[in-house]
Amino acid sequence: QVQLVESGGGLVQAGGSLRLSCAATGLTFSNYNMAWFRQGPGKEREFVAAISRRALNIYYADSVKGRFTISRDNAKNAQYLQMNSLKSEDTAVYYCAAKSGSSSRLRTNEYEYWGQGTQVTVSA
Repeated sequence: QVQLVESGGGLVQAGGSLRLSCAATGLTFSNYNMAWFRQGPGKEREFVAAISRRALNIYYADSVKGRFTISRDNAKNAQYLQMNSLKSEDTAVYYCAAKSGSSSRLRTNEYEYWGQGTQVTVSA
């Protein structure tokens, strides 16, 4: 059974930082492209960042480029999202997602497995 478990969310002031983690079990992690999505209050879920299986391809949403950094550790079956210079509009539930196969279309929501999400709240 595949499980993706996010952690590291919380309440932070604007301008602050958080580091999200996603621990994966039940799959061969190095075979999966990984991503972070988020869903803010009253909004649809949106793409945040993605990283290919060997981290050769990395993509970011324009809204987080230069502030967020996605990374992965295949030896630990984990991916991370370092979030700096947080803004109130970053407030959302953040989801970890996994997708096998090609590293194309990583910005879409065509992922096989999803975590339950972790809340990030940025106060103004």
